[in-house]
Amino acid sequence: MIKIAVDAMGSDQAPAVEVEGAVQAAAQYGISIVLVGQEDRVHEILRSHDTSGLPIEVVHASEVITMEESAATAARRKKDSSVRVAARLMRDSGVFGIVSAGNTGAVMATVKMVLGTLPVVDRPALSTVLPTQKGKPAILLDVGANVDCKPHHLEQFAIMGDVYSRAIFGIRRPRVGLLSIGEEDSKGNELTKEAFKSLKRAPINFIGNVEGRDIFKGDVDVIVCDGFTGNVALKLSEGLIETFTAMLGQELQKTLSAKVGYIFAQKAFREFKRRLDYSEYGGAPLLGLKGITIVCHGRSNANAIKNAIRVANEFCKHNVNRVIETEFTKLGISRTAGVT
Repeated sequence: MIKIAVDAMGSDQAPAVEVEGAVQAAAQYGISIVLVGQEDRVHEILRSHDTSGLPIEVVHASEVITMEESAATAARRKKDSSVRVAARLMRDSGVFGIVSAGNTGAVMATVKMVLGTLPVVDRPALSTVLPTQKGKPAILLDVGANVDCKPHHLEQFAIMGDVYSRAIFGIRRPRVGLLSIGEEDSKGNELTKEAFKSLKRAPINFIGNVEGRDIFKGDVDVIVCDGFTGNVALKLSEGLIETFTAMLGQELQKTLSAKVGYIFAQKAFREFKRRLDYSEYGGAPLLGLKGITIVCHGRSNANAIKNAIRVANEFCKHNVNRVIETEFTKLGISRTAGVT
C-alpha cells in the first residue's frame, strides 16, 4: 500500500485541517497516511474523529517552521521540523510522498536537502492546476520555486509539465505554450525569446507563445514561465476568482427577480463554484525532486488536504518521477545543457 506523509503543522489552521483532510482521504481512498507533527496536538484532534480501522499513524516532530521564517535558514536549523521529519520518512521509511501546506520555500529547501533533485533536473518547478472554459484543467509552471530562470530551465519545466499532463490527466499529446506578452515569435523579453527557440526544438507539442488571457480558455494544456511571472499570474487569478464570485453573490442579492432566478439556478451556481474552487484540485506538485512532494496553500481547508493526498497517491501510482527521468534520458537531456 502506498503511504503518504502529511506535514500536520503547516497550514494556517494546523493541525485541525490536516487531520480532518487525512481522515477523509483514508476513509474515501483507502490511502495509508502518516501524520507528522507535535503528537499531543495531533492526537487531540484525531480523538474528535472516527478513525476506527483507518490506516493512519502519527510520528512526532517537535519543531514547526512558520510562514514568516527564512526558508533556507529554517530548513538548515530546524532538524526536527514536521516537514524535515516527513522528508526523512520518505528517504528512509517507506513513505512515497509528502503533503504540506507550510512555507513553500522551506518545504522545497528541506526536501531538496534531505533527498535531492532528480539527477536529470537542474531546478524543481512548482506546478499548479487551473480551471478552463473547456473543462479540462491547464497546468501552469513554474509558479514560485524559481524567480530567476534561464531558457534551458523553462525547457525542462515544459518537458516535466508534458509528463505531468500525460500521466495524470491522460492527455495523449499535451499542447505546450510559453507565457509571454504576445503570440508573435518576436514578442517578450530576452528570456522568453531564447526559451521560444529552445522549446521549438524540444520534442514536445509546442504551440508557441500564449498570453495571460489564453490561460483559462482551454486551448493549451501546459503553460510554461519563470517562477516570478507564474506566481504573479497565479495570485492574480486567485484574487480575480474570489472577487468575481463575491461580486456575483452581491448581484444575486440585489433584487427580488435575481433572488428568484438564483433559486432556480442553484445547482448551476454550485457547480460553477466547485469548478473554480482551488481545494478541488489539491496542492501544487514540486516537479523534479526525488520523492513526491505536494505543496498546498497556507489557508487550505480539509478538502484541499484530502485532494492533495489523492494527487500524491496518483503521482506515486503513475511513477511520475521515473517517467520524467526516463523521458529526459531518452531525449539526451542533461543538467545545464538542455537538449543535446
